[in-house]
This record gives sequence, structure tokens and C-alpha cells, in this order.
Amino acid sequence: MGTPTTLLLFLLLLLGSAVPQETQTRPYSLTFLYTGLSKPNKGFPRFQATAYLNDQAFFHYNSEGKKAEPLKPWSQMEDMEDWEKESQLQKAREEIFMVTLNDIMDYYKDREGSHTFQGMFGCEFWSNKSSGAFWKYAYDGQDFIEFNKEIPAWVPLDPAAQSTKRKWEADKVYVKRAKAYLEEECPGMLQRYLEHSKTHLDREEHPSTSVSSHEAPGKSVRLKCLAHSFYPRGISLHWTRAGEVQASASGGEVLPSGNGTYQIWMVVTVPPHDKETYSCHLEHGHQTQTLSVLLDTLRARVLRRPPPPPPPESGKLSTETPFENGF
Repeated sequence: MGTPTTLLLFLLLLLGSAVPQETQTRPYSLTFLYTGLSKPNKGFPRFQATAYLNDQAFFHYNSEGKKAEPLKPWSQMEDMEDWEKESQLQKAREEIFMVTLNDIMDYYKDREGSHTFQGMFGCEFWSNKSSGAFWKYAYDGQDFIEFNKEIPAWVPLDPAAQSTKRKWEADKVYVKRAKAYLEEECPGMLQRYLEHSKTHLDREEHPSTSVSSHEAPGKSVRLKCLAHSFYPRGISLHWTRAGEVQASASGGEVLPSGNGTYQIWMVVTVPPHDKETYSCHLEHGHQTQTLSVLLDTLRARVLRRPPPPPPPESGKLSTETPFENGF
């Protein structure tokens, strides 16, 4: 199975890619991500839940603190939510969630293994109208069961999910509640949260950009174009050589920076003796940038660099670096 870090990152990327990026026309979404671990470890508690407005985390709960805690800037907003009541709700959901994980492990007769159970559910608004909802679970990174509100019913996607379906549908009122949650309660919560959040979600932070190089005399040059600290997530970045788009040697994925903004980089390899101009082109919202590299000037600077310093004497560490523009 994948590590908790890998699985959480995948869900975050999935969440980000599901939200269209044009600031004024994208929908607003409310999403909950749940993760339960059969063998918790340092930094990864037994259960944790994070709520997102669009792609921005706005509160977090875990099995260690037992409190739903709003994140900035929502922690500075009054009357957005009754956080004590929300803590009790998340605690109740934790208990149900972990019972389901144990049921699955019992089905596969594997109580000793390390397993992960994850859930993702929520709803979207488009032009102030409900435009969609979802509720799905995964076991060890594989689809497990999902709710179809049109039937309505839980749809098993794994052999063990058949017993989960029977348990969750034993009382028909629970199916009705799941449908009502997706069609009424979730959109109502989202609409209420947006009263406090639209300014933050509609903001536009343009990226800081830079180009760096890594090379040695007579060798190929690797040029890296970096854009960071931007929001929303949508961005276009590519390299050109003499006006023709070049394939990237690495990078190209938009990644979360951990502070509510994003970053992206792309690396292109320039063969020795290539003298054409390489340019990094970036477009974010209504802002465009072009950063060009003059290879003759770059190589001349490399040739003029002093040689690397001699190895340090025994017992001493050198603090000098021969290249100041490496990756």
C-alpha cells in the first residue's frame, strides 16, 4: 500500500484539479477528507479530518486533539461555526469511520497489517445553485464504496464493501439521510460558509518567478524556471527555444506550497554549443511574463568562474560553494 503521505498528497492534487481555475467563473466547493490508519505513527494520528473550501483547508480535526480547529484566515472570523458542536460531530464520525475500517480488516482476516481507509465527500455551487455532490471511500488506495444519490444507494466497488452496504442500508432512514445531506445540508453549509469566505477564495496572488542554471564548462546546461507563491492554482508555464516550445526534462506539476498558495517549476536541457535564446513563458490570470536566457553570456560567465577551492584540511569544513546558481 502507499504511504499516508503519498495518499494524502494524491487526494489534495485530485481536489485541486477538480476545481476550475478561472477566478470569476469557477464553482465553489465544500469537501471533507477523512483518513483512518490501523497503525498510527508519529505525525499521522489514528484518524484525521480536514475540511476544504475550494482547495483551501479551513478546519482540521484529529483523534489526538479531539477538537475541530479553524485554520487561518477562518480562525480570525467570528460566528462562522460553532466549533464545539463541530468537534462533537467529528468525534462521532471518527467512531463510525474506524469501526468500518476494522470491519474491512475482519473481512480480509488481516487485523495485524497496516491499512488505510479514506473518505471524500462534499458538494459544489455554480452561479449560486447546487451543481453536484459526491461521497466515496477508498481502502488501501483502491476504490471501496460510493453513494449514488440518484438511486439512492451505496454502490460497492470492492468485495468487502458488500457487507458494508448491507450494514449501512439496514435502516432505510440512513440512505435518506445521506441523500438529504448531499442535496440539502451540504449546499446549505457551503452557502453559509461563503458569507465569510468569498473575498479570500476570489483573491488573486501572482507568482514570484526566477530562472536558475546548472552547468559545467563544455557540458550541457540545465535551465530551471520556478514560479511560486501564486493563487489560484491555474497557471501556464513552458520553455521555448527560438520561439518553439520545448519538452520539459522534469517538473511541470502544480504543487501546494503548504501556505494556501502553489508552486511549479520546469527544467529544460540545452545541448553544448547551442546559442539560441531560451525563454520561460508564464501566464497566470491576466498576468503574463517572459524570462529569457542569453546562452553566450551565461557560458562566458561560467568560463570566467574561479576553480573550486582546495579540499578542506582535516578537521575543517569548507563554507564556500563553487557554483552559486545551482538548483
